Amino acid sequence: MNIRQAARFPFLKESAEYLKKNGITLEALVKSRAYEPARLLGKERVLEAVDLAWIPDHPITSDADATTELLSYPIARILVSCLADDAFVKRYAIAEAKHAHEALSREVFGGSERRSSVVPESESTRGLDFAISVAKELGLSGERDDGKMAVDFADYLRFSSAMKSKSWKLVNQSLSHGTVVISIEKFMRLTESSLTTKISSELPLQVNDEILHTFASATEEIRKALTEKRAEYPRRGLGTRSYIRFPPCMKKLLDMVRTGENVPHSGRFALVAFLHTLGMDSDDILTTFATSPDFDENKSRYQIQHISGEISGTEYTPPGCSTMKSYGICYDPDSLCKLEWMDHPLKYYRAKGRKYKLGQ
Repeated sequence: MNIRQAARFPFLKESAEYLKKNGITLEALVKSRAYEPARLLGKERVLEAVDLAWIPDHPITSDADATTELLSYPIARILVSCLADDAFVKRYAIAEAKHAHEALSREVFGGSERRSSVVPESESTRGLDFAISVAKELGLSGERDDGKMAVDFADYLRFSSAMKSKSWKLVNQSLSHGTVVISIEKFMRLTESSLTTKISSELPLQVNDEILHTFASATEEIRKALTEKRAEYPRRGLGTRSYIRFPPCMKKLLDMVRTGENVPHSGRFALVAFLHTLGMDSDDILTTFATSPDFDENKSRYQIQHISGEISGTEYTPPGCSTMKSYGICYDPDSLCKLEWMDHPLKYYRAKGRKYKLGQ
């Protein structure tokens, strides 16, 4: 791996080895004037994650540029750790994974040419070999299968769990001898998901007081940018809806959304339908989801308007308790949930509104 490729994939072990091989210590990286460009680019990397939720390519015209790009990655991880914001860790991880996805796609498909779900026989397999090796290092096992990819069954389930489209559901896949056969593009998307998981699990790093002091100014700048970004989608509250009356399942789902945790598609549907039925308009519901690290305004707006009936013609109501249980989103049921007649989240909300006395 040359320095330019290492710069494009700084999360790989081989890329990290560059630091050791060239005697670049953490102390030098943090303090030395020689690495000031890398520190500035590392800060820029984090600010791009704040503002864009992805990291665009930075110009690399020389090996010196590539070295600065490579070193900006550990600096960015240090800055994210100094920030100590759990919700932002996920947003940063997603941003880095999206950047890697684009870089890896260029390795496989070349340039900006239209990508095909099947790699032509005439195309070099070198890029795909590299992609397979990257995926393997990230815990995703895959091998070629007649122009597509055969992915280990367990790996597919693990890394597709965050995919919300029906096209990712296991029942819609081709299974063969313990593997799931998917397109090259889907394999690349699973690789992106595996990198998101890797980075999220590694951060925040432990940082000492000296590092916190050294990066205090940069950390404050990033924190301010993050606060301003979140202010673009202020939490308007629930209006006349009472959070205290929410059933435990809806409280949990709402809290997960607000703290940036991954919410399954079934959970998002249930929460949107619940809030809509309580009278929240689509804009307020959209605002509720805006703090999610993978928030996409256009997609979210479409889904909310579909569930609320604005574009589908059908107003959906939240699923009942039995369905919530079957979906695995019945969280922390309390004594009111366990009453024999309690079978729906909306019934729970109304019962709480009547100040229902438990046990009567």
